[in-house]
Amino acid sequence: MWQSLVNAWKLPDLRKKLLFTAMIIAIYRLGCFIPVPGIDMDSVTELFGSGGVFDFYDMFTGGALQTMAIFAMGIMPYITASIIMQLLTMVSPRLEALMKEGPAGQKKVNQYTRYFTGILALIEAVGFVFLFRSQGAFPVDAAGNDTFTAVNVLLVIVNLTVGAILVMWLGELITQRGVGNGISLMIFASIVSGLPSGLQKLFTMNPGYWVAMAVIAVLVVAAVIYVTQGQRRIPVQYAKRVVGRKVYGGQSTYLPLKVNMAGVIPVIFASSVLLFPVTLAQMVPWGWTQKLAEIFAPSSWWYIVVEVILIILFTYFYTAVQFNPIDQADNLKKYGGFVPGIRPGRPTAAYLDRVLTRITFPGALFLAAIVLLPTGLYKGMGVQFYFGGTSLLIVVGVALDTMQQMESHLLMRNYEGFLK
Repeated sequence: MWQSLVNAWKLPDLRKKLLFTAMIIAIYRLGCFIPVPGIDMDSVTELFGSGGVFDFYDMFTGGALQTMAIFAMGIMPYITASIIMQLLTMVSPRLEALMKEGPAGQKKVNQYTRYFTGILALIEAVGFVFLFRSQGAFPVDAAGNDTFTAVNVLLVIVNLTVGAILVMWLGELITQRGVGNGISLMIFASIVSGLPSGLQKLFTMNPGYWVAMAVIAVLVVAAVIYVTQGQRRIPVQYAKRVVGRKVYGGQSTYLPLKVNMAGVIPVIFASSVLLFPVTLAQMVPWGWTQKLAEIFAPSSWWYIVVEVILIILFTYFYTAVQFNPIDQADNLKKYGGFVPGIRPGRPTAAYLDRVLTRITFPGALFLAAIVLLPTGLYKGMGVQFYFGGTSLLIVVGVALDTMQQMESHLLMRNYEGFLK
């Protein structure tokens, strides 16, 4: 792997891409430390550290939300807008037709996603302003004047909204001119930025605890790589076609169906839904909201059971969004391909759907197991695992995807790649 890194650095175009990616990530991390003027975040520290949705959100922003930096909303508005647009594509014939038009249609859908991101960022910025106001984030100044004025509120809203749009633009720049998926790499950088604090907590424990955590981390990473790379290969045979005096087709290939096709999206969905009662109790401290927050507290058994169920359901749902067996079967039939022993058309679609349903279940259980690992260690052994399962899933998945893209650049120049 180290020789592959040296080879990657030797290629001028790849070196430029790597340097450009590093520069954009550095700009992004710098923006996570520039505070929005007019807000006193010391008064809202109780919103963080309790396992609520704010901690989950803060993880994706690399701590920018807790300090209310200009990039406090991070890439989350764009992710939310992208997910909603994908769901709308399934129910809107017009959007579905645009997606099937090729690059021009996808460019238009991406433009709609950008507009929607701006709208969501504006709505979230307004919500954060009024939430933090209720926590005393707009204190009285030295002259005794209330700082919650129209000018200050507008300044904060504009800063947060423009910051979210700028983060989206930086991510797209990485995707276009850098290496890897820009949005994923920015989330990767945000999560990795919390690694030093996690290691600092580990160093306060005894050496035996360090060894145990290191072994668990290595095993978890290996399992994530194994499942992430795992796939079921469906054999596909293409019929021979005679055009003039030449014979085309007849080759054999395969259709890869990934065990974990949904990635980490089901985990994000499930965690957001389950953390809503805790967040609601923080925002509206009424009796029934407090009771609901106690029932669905992250350490309760109800939370664990419901989270497993939601992860499984969302995994199947998002896999259906990502892969349509009917469209895949129609494409195979259009280009003369067929699965040996299966008739083209609807029988092929039914076969692909059956195989995908079977391999998705163990992938969903794996996602649930990784996410619940820290809770299981704490409840079963009293061991505090400082690196969450969601974080490891995202970090390992993004690292693998980036390495595969770098490998493709190396293979074009006959270098041996990163992945064996």
